Amino acid sequence: MLVAACVVRELGSGSRLWSTNVILYRSSIAVLFLVGLAIPASAGDSKRDAIWSAVRSGDVQALQKAIDDGGDVNAKNEYGVSALWIAAGKPKFEVVELLVSKGADVNARDDIWYQTPLSSAVSGLQLKTVKLLIKSGAKDVDAALVTAAGMGNSAIAQAILDSSKVGQDALDAGLFLLSSGSNKELKEALEKAGAKALPPASEEDLKAWASLAGTYDSDGGQKMTIAVKPVGLVINGRVVRRVGPDVYAPIGTPGTSYHIERKGGEPSRITLKRFSAEYSFYRFKDPVVPSVPTVIAGGNKIETPLNWPSFRGPDGTGVADGQHPPIRWDVKTGESVRWKTAIPGLGHSCPVVWGDRVFVTTAVSSGQPDPKIRIGNYGDVASVNDTSKHSWQVVCLDRDTGKVLWTKTAFEGVPKIKRHLKGSQANCTPATDGRHVVACFGSEGLYCYDFEGKLLWNRDLSTLDSSFALDREYEWGFGNSPVLYDGRCILQCDLSRDSFIAAFSLEDGSKLWSTPRDEIPSWSSPVVWRNAKRTEIVTNAAQYARGYDANTGAELWRLAKKSEVTVPTPVLGKELAYISSGNRPIQPIIAVRPGAAGDISLKENQETNDSIAWSKLRGGPYMPTPILYGEHLYTCSNSGIVACYEASTGREVYKERMGGTSYTASPVAADGRLYFTSEQGEIRVVKAGRAFELLAVNDLGDYCLATPAISNGSLFVRSQHFLWALGTK
Repeated sequence: MLVAACVVRELGSGSRLWSTNVILYRSSIAVLFLVGLAIPASAGDSKRDAIWSAVRSGDVQALQKAIDDGGDVNAKNEYGVSALWIAAGKPKFEVVELLVSKGADVNARDDIWYQTPLSSAVSGLQLKTVKLLIKSGAKDVDAALVTAAGMGNSAIAQAILDSSKVGQDALDAGLFLLSSGSNKELKEALEKAGAKALPPASEEDLKAWASLAGTYDSDGGQKMTIAVKPVGLVINGRVVRRVGPDVYAPIGTPGTSYHIERKGGEPSRITLKRFSAEYSFYRFKDPVVPSVPTVIAGGNKIETPLNWPSFRGPDGTGVADGQHPPIRWDVKTGESVRWKTAIPGLGHSCPVVWGDRVFVTTAVSSGQPDPKIRIGNYGDVASVNDTSKHSWQVVCLDRDTGKVLWTKTAFEGVPKIKRHLKGSQANCTPATDGRHVVACFGSEGLYCYDFEGKLLWNRDLSTLDSSFALDREYEWGFGNSPVLYDGRCILQCDLSRDSFIAAFSLEDGSKLWSTPRDEIPSWSSPVVWRNAKRTEIVTNAAQYARGYDANTGAELWRLAKKSEVTVPTPVLGKELAYISSGNRPIQPIIAVRPGAAGDISLKENQETNDSIAWSKLRGGPYMPTPILYGEHLYTCSNSGIVACYEASTGREVYKERMGGTSYTASPVAADGRLYFTSEQGEIRVVKAGRAFELLAVNDLGDYCLATPAISNGSLFVRSQHFLWALGTK
């Protein structure tokens, strides 16, 4: 499955945290949260699209024509984003000027980040636009000043002071942000406007707040730092004021608050609220790794080696009981390393196993023999534009020795779509049924081989563009992996335009059916759900999760979820299918019952209905797919926070930080253990059950974004440069 999904990350720990506005907005625009902002899939408004296209490209003449043709300058997408909201952060002032002159609303606040064109202009460092918007009636000048002060931008701060009436709280907050800096010019400007030093807090309050001091982690890898200073409680560099019992708000920033929850008198979670958006931060103790791993009941005899035919193995479950992969290994000494084989090029596709064969795919660049990737919880929407000739390859290896049996080049040429900084040109995991091996290379085609490497058929899928929906200049690569069922190859294609799901014959590649999807780009893969009522295809995406008839492609049900940049694949049990996502505006986990029909979407304030057993609006993972193991559903956040839920009820059992920096690969499980692979190449082994217990941390010494496979006593791990078989020799 994806690891094009690596492309889209939540706010990273490297982002500056001195201003709530900058956290929630500048990081959104300049880096990551923006990836979640998508043009609605139902975009049938060609006039609005013409305006947005002109704004993106900065083409004033095209914008004028789109307006003359009847386009509404205040048209918004379903998340309240307008053309001016987008244009204000870009350097093409003439576009902003034209929109404002035609009546664009300078105070239009979006419904995801709750920001305005002025916020966009300040974060984008567009001084002329800031002046124009304030002159034209922009009202959110307090937040804009605080952001400018936090950025240390004297010119923009001075323009705000010169053009508007700023509130006292914003002036004082701006001055405080400069208290430890050397920007004398800006300090003097704020003081001249009336900014005053904040008074000291009482000794009683300072003592009471002492227990809050420290660092807290979010699911997405963001850190919140709380300090107690003479002026009071400071969160992420901002002085906050108590507005209720254990509720605080940063001065000068309306609409933002911090809510503190305690257990046993000690803070356990802090929820940052920005209008209706919520982000949870937790205080964790560092996990302890035992010097000797816990002994887990069960023998090591493998009765039948398991086939692992596609992303996350049989039916996408990720479970391989009875295969007995190791708990510990050491790549330096060779302990429990059966073999290690170099794989040329770059690919984040996962290994699949059938019988004594292992298959992976890769893309080899003639211009970059060792392509670089950028790992970690950062935010950056940029693409890698490698225009050198590439070779897209399928590689077959011997399961027991690691010997390369054959390599077939499926396609050669210059990539039609760029990849993300963290992505590759071979993101899709291949699929096999024991006779056929199907490899999807996105815009470079769909290919089917037999087990000896003979090409049986291929299909040109045309250009599959899964770009950043707000600005398609940023191309991120295709990442939806195929799944095989009953002689069919099922492929989900969620694109910038004309999304669809289709079934192709495994015998000759002919298209058996194709169903349009009202969707924007996603990087989730379909799964086959064999439940008590029927067999169906289940998909996850930004707008809807859906069920399809596997034989006809007819849509059986749909579930609205509105969680942008969807990556996790649905997780299947006999009685429930679990749908999850981890981006804005919600991060849902939803348990769907078999037999659903029609629109099963939850209504406002509704948590269950006839087709939904339970649901949560928060807690869904962004990148790794959850795993159902035994009676529990486990999730892993981008930053290595593991949550365990009762699978039947959704009740949270525990939430703990297991360590590691960043995670893209999905967990797998076997014989009472869960395996979590970090991007840094550390595989953490956690005991399954109601209590968190870290059994081992194993370092590969190579980056790893692909999900492992398990079979015949081995954990097959694809890292940046190698394919590994880890198991007792």
